Amino acid sequence: MTPGYRVTANAPLRARTTFGVPARAPWLIEVDDAAALDDVLALPQVVDGETLVIGGGSNLLFAGDAAGAVIAMATHDLRVLSDDGTHALVRADAGVAWHPLVMWTLEQGLCGLENLALIPGTAGASPIQNIGAYGTEVGEFIDIVEAFDRRNGTRVRLDRDACAFAYRDSVFKRDADRYLVTAVEFRLPRTPALRLDYAGIREELAAMGIVEPSARDVGAAVIRIRRRKLPDPAVVGNAGSFFKNPIVSQAQADALLVDYPTLPVFRGDAVHNRKLSAAWMIEACGWKGHRDGDAGVSAAHALVLVNHGEATGAQLLALARKIADSVRTRFGVAIEPEPKIIGARW
Repeated sequence: MTPGYRVTANAPLRARTTFGVPARAPWLIEVDDAAALDDVLALPQVVDGETLVIGGGSNLLFAGDAAGAVIAMATHDLRVLSDDGTHALVRADAGVAWHPLVMWTLEQGLCGLENLALIPGTAGASPIQNIGAYGTEVGEFIDIVEAFDRRNGTRVRLDRDACAFAYRDSVFKRDADRYLVTAVEFRLPRTPALRLDYAGIREELAAMGIVEPSARDVGAAVIRIRRRKLPDPAVVGNAGSFFKNPIVSQAQADALLVDYPTLPVFRGDAVHNRKLSAAWMIEACGWKGHRDGDAGVSAAHALVLVNHGEATGAQLLALARKIADSVRTRFGVAIEPEPKIIGARW
């Protein structure tokens, strides 16, 4: 054992992804101390080939084996750096599990992340995808992302603007081989600005008998909704929402509404853009509950691809392609996967 990291040859990865598909890595390097990254990145297994950094494996689909070394951040420190009574600055190491982090912040009386409860994954992965749910994106509450800049061999601290957050996107995703996230600092308010007007949160709170909700109440409502709509990856392999909601022009959205007046349309990332419901279109194409062997679509939510047991990543990818093709044929809209696909092209 080398201080700060551990290396395993020919490592199985099935248990390291929420899809639970079979895959292996020639080398798995688990990093227990971010200070060891200089040594890790100088290893021949890393220098001489492709590398992949993983967190909780909740945003990955292995359609084949990893081509090179896989680096897993196993750092777990979580603490409050400062608190002025209005906002607190919370620092989480990259390996901190996301949902426990959200619950911990709520227990500290901090707000902002409640709509992001029960999302699988790690703190380090959260800025890469700019994870979002129920009207909230994590980038709104990120103050600093600490990362190792592999291009320059230096440690950097990127503020929110430098992270270039967009819908399910960031500089870390666009330049995936450059940055290795080591920690995230969140600036969280103590006074809540609750977001209740998305996907049944108000109705869920009413069903819970809550009239004046707290941030913790909203978190509890989100957990109830997610558990009802989304399968537990520990029971049925999945990566949550597989497809991103597509962004189209307002003109295209208006044209679609003429033929499909019940198609849900939301404000996009620009004044003249609109976001369409991928789930609605996939369900309209008849895919909800569909199954090709052990590769399938959840009967509870059309956005969720599931592994019923022994599906391979290639089989899940083939199903995803068929779904996307049918949506493009019927609606003229391209939908793209949220998870990163390893071992094949989309």
